[in-house]
This record gives sequence, structure tokens and C-alpha cells, in this order.
Amino acid sequence: MPNNTIPILMYHSIDLVPRSAVMRGMHVTPKRFNFQMKMLNILGYKGLSLKKLKPYLDGKKTGKVVGLTFDDGYQNNLINAAPILQKYNFSATNYLVSQNIGFSNSWDIDKKITQQQLMTFNDITDWLNLGMDIGAHTENHVDLTKVSEKEAIREIRNCKRSLEDKFSNKIDDFCYPYGNFNDSLIDIVRESGYSTATSMNRGKVSISSNLFELPRIPITYHTLPHLFLAKILTSYEDKRQSL
Repeated sequence: MPNNTIPILMYHSIDLVPRSAVMRGMHVTPKRFNFQMKMLNILGYKGLSLKKLKPYLDGKKTGKVVGLTFDDGYQNNLINAAPILQKYNFSATNYLVSQNIGFSNSWDIDKKITQQQLMTFNDITDWLNLGMDIGAHTENHVDLTKVSEKEAIREIRNCKRSLEDKFSNKIDDFCYPYGNFNDSLIDIVRESGYSTATSMNRGKVSISSNLFELPRIPITYHTLPHLFLAKILTSYEDKRQSL
């Protein structure tokens, strides 16, 4: 891992979908996800949620670690991913859209993306009981750069409060919907009491990274084994930052 950098992997859905599915790339098959976690384990990496990764980001701990994140809270993360994570004693953060718990990815309807079941209250409770973590992904999965400051504050703060009230679990980690953010939003997230925020900027993180604009490494349907290893073991993703 060059220069003591840490990869934070970004997943969405862990499911087998038809070839005709719109945005098929956001789905990683359970078989391929298992291979990826197995490879991390063989290579000596520990997969961690953002909460458990934080001491490494702060420089208080060192080790061979990888951050594992899931955006949106799909039910298949619990059904298909959690057993694999448990098998390798890994943990992960699932970023939840607080007003859509138990429903579907309705923010994707206008893009013709297939609607998938999101985790219910009981599903999320099960996820937490398995040793996983949750984070905030706003109330309604809005593009925060396209709404008023007042609405952005409400989306960011109310999501945290709602999740903490429902699950009696401190919410420290935030994820910008669509990966879009600016300096004003960083300030709002920080002032709302979060400890980290992840984006869709590409690359690995280090102790010098801004904790409120953490880059991640996208893992998609098209991430074949050789590319997965390149993303983890080489500077491939850091070079993608400038593209």
C-alpha cells in the first residue's frame, strides 16, 4: 500500500441482475463480492467500517486496513453481503436515506433505474447486531448542491437525528448523495456533529486527507479481479483523480 494510504471501497447493490438492467454497473454479484473480500483477507487486509477506520485516519493506529462502505441501504446488503463480511470478520458502514427506510430507491425513478427494496427498520437492526455500522445519506437523497442552504441543513441534520433516535446509535459518518459537495456543505456537515464525510472523488486516503471530503474507490459490476487488485495494490485510483 504505497505511502501508507488506505483504500475506502464504495459499493451499492450486491445482487445478480439481468443484463438489461439500467445502470447495471452499480450491482456487484454476490459471487464477485465474495471473491473480493476473500482476496482482501488473503492479502492480509482487514475490512473496516468508517467508525472503526477513524483511528487509522487520525494516525492513532497503523495496519493493513481497507474501509468498506455501501451507499443507500439496499436490503441485499444484509442478505448477500453481511454473511460474507461476517465470514472474514470484516465490518462495513451502510449510508442510509432516513426517509426511505423500508421503501425503495425512489430518487432513481426518473432515470428508469430499477426499484430495489431498501432495508427496513428490522433489517437495519439486524445489520447493527451483526457488528456493522450505519451512516447518514440525507433524508431524501437530494443533490445538496442544488437545494437551498436551509434545505441542505435540514437534510443533513435531520437525517442524523432521525437515525440516532430510531436506532439508539451515534451517527458519526456522512456521505454526500451523488458525491456532490462544496465548501459550504463541508462546513454544515462538520457543524452538524459528524466526524467524517465520504465523496465520490477517486483515490485513496491518508492521515493528511480532509476527513470531510474523503475519496473512495468505486467497485462496480465491471470491476473484474485484475482491476480489483490494481485498485487495492497500486496507484491506479490515485492517478484517476486527475481524469
